Amino acid sequence: MIIRTAPLALVMLLAAQPALAQPAPAPATKSAPVAAQLDDATPLPQDSAWPGGTIRLDIDASDTRRGIYSVRQAIPVPAGMRQLTLLFPEWLPGNHAPRGPINLLSNIRFEANGQPLAWRRDPYDVYRFAVDLPAGTREVTASFLHTSPLTGSEGRITMTQEMLNLQWEKMSLYPEGHYVRRIAVAPSVTVPAGWTVFTALDGQARTGDTVRFAPTDYETLVDSPIFAGKHSREWTLGRNVRLGAVADAPKYLELAPDNARTFERLVNEADALFRTRQFDRYTFLLAMTDRMGGIGLEHHRSSENQYETHTLIDWEKMDWDRNVVSHELVHSWNGKFRRPEGLWTPDYRTPMDDTLLWVYEGQTQFWGWVLAARSGLQSKDVILGTIALAVANYAEGQPGRAWRSVQDTTYDPIINARRPVPYSSLQRSEDYYVEGALTWLEADQIIRAGTRGRRGLDDFARAFFGKGDGDWGQLTYDFDEVVAGLNAVHPHDWAGFLDTRLRQPGQPAPLRGLEMAGYRLVWKDTPNPYAKGRTDHARTLDLQYSLGLTLSADGTVVATLFDGPAFDAGIVNGARIVAVDGEAYSADVMKDAITKAKGSGAGIDLLVKRGERFDTVTIEYDGGLRYPWIEPAGRGTQGLDRLLAARVR
Repeated sequence: MIIRTAPLALVMLLAAQPALAQPAPAPATKSAPVAAQLDDATPLPQDSAWPGGTIRLDIDASDTRRGIYSVRQAIPVPAGMRQLTLLFPEWLPGNHAPRGPINLLSNIRFEANGQPLAWRRDPYDVYRFAVDLPAGTREVTASFLHTSPLTGSEGRITMTQEMLNLQWEKMSLYPEGHYVRRIAVAPSVTVPAGWTVFTALDGQARTGDTVRFAPTDYETLVDSPIFAGKHSREWTLGRNVRLGAVADAPKYLELAPDNARTFERLVNEADALFRTRQFDRYTFLLAMTDRMGGIGLEHHRSSENQYETHTLIDWEKMDWDRNVVSHELVHSWNGKFRRPEGLWTPDYRTPMDDTLLWVYEGQTQFWGWVLAARSGLQSKDVILGTIALAVANYAEGQPGRAWRSVQDTTYDPIINARRPVPYSSLQRSEDYYVEGALTWLEADQIIRAGTRGRRGLDDFARAFFGKGDGDWGQLTYDFDEVVAGLNAVHPHDWAGFLDTRLRQPGQPAPLRGLEMAGYRLVWKDTPNPYAKGRTDHARTLDLQYSLGLTLSADGTVVATLFDGPAFDAGIVNGARIVAVDGEAYSADVMKDAITKAKGSGAGIDLLVKRGERFDTVTIEYDGGLRYPWIEPAGRGTQGLDRLLAARVR
């Protein structure tokens, strides 16, 4: 045996190294907590009146310079109460999600008989406040600030120096344990000097700049927001309906008489469709603004709507922008009066079940399109363009349909809350609106085909939503009642139809209703009227159906189609196109390059900046510019033409 020894230097080096650490011996036992059952179940409130009496709610909304609402509530309590538990609204009607902006409440204080009261927040429900009461307390005063976001990055701006949108549920507390319809409130608001206040609340009485309203219940209060503004105008739209508008400047309120009549015709067409009114009076609240945050939110006797500043005065150019008003009006019947049983809750703490939003929002989207066309609020061409864009999205632009059903998107208000996502085409969003509407278009055509044109979805809407003229309560429904209502109009396998179209993933694109209505999807090299109006206003370049991306004015990628040509080339959101085929980027340069490459077999070379890196990228695409349109598949009047035709002359 030959023994080989290491060199002396290596031996010395190894000797100098610390010994390898040995693992510590395992302890005989490891700490292992055991969970206790949390007392965090949501308790059901009782259908009983708040025993303390009427709550006074006074909001000073005059500090528009700093965007502050100062709130003071006087809450009477029953004799002997030693702890008052108050809730901040969490699950908000029309939001379909727990979005109560409790982060905007600050400087919260409680007192009784001039003395501060101790309070604490529930660690398992941070919307719940417990206030300790001394013996003999009969009234608690709550005071706090609600701060309007000042920039869009902080949330929706609700107060500017020209207007405000006061939503009571976002700046008030209510007692725990009672149906909100059984809690009495006497509200008031103070606005800047000379401002006009629009709301559906009853009993409006003004002293100086403070407006008081008749006592009401908390549910009705929450359902009755305020638009107030320095520049305002009001129009009467027939019987007990008015349009109250505020604007960034007086010039934006110049509505031509012929155009004003389209709003009146919208109301008449809704009356003709439902043949009931689920309100005693109705107010369209409308803000012409690019300063206050956008909104479209339904209420029983009013709706909150935002238009771009020029929408009333540039009537034809801004045709694309007016649909929100017709959509929100339909909600008075579908969503506020008839409501899925999971979306009615006795208070704003009880979670909502969004499963049937494809009725609540989907059929409202359908009727919003139809009534806008029937009334002339929007031109027929713009509505056809709207439908074309919807159909194309599902026909070519949404790989997420393979894994996610429409019904699963009804939970998106809770899952995602409309936050931007990297690949919306894969992840899907709130498709229960638009794919829901296209499904109802198919249902309409099935009924019309089966009854030889004698009946349609109008008959379902009239029977299902138009119940009890003047009833502005809530009447709930479930899936089986929807099916039964459809079968009463025309017998069909409606349960199977709705289950397949809406509950199952991997379904074909929803083209069938369009085809049955006598129209077809076609592609052109220019945008349709709706798409053009929308992208021109936003200053974006929509190349969704060619390169598979959308670009901002400076060439920044704002949307990428998953598995599209740009995606395959490694171009993603946030990258910026600097040059196209060697020329500095502009929208025209990009469109010219796509047109030039059509049918050539060659790609398009782009210089792309992402972060601090520049890359030359070739997109393999030669299909030319492609924009969706729909057009009649034959001669003469088609089913879709008849559906969109006015019913009231």
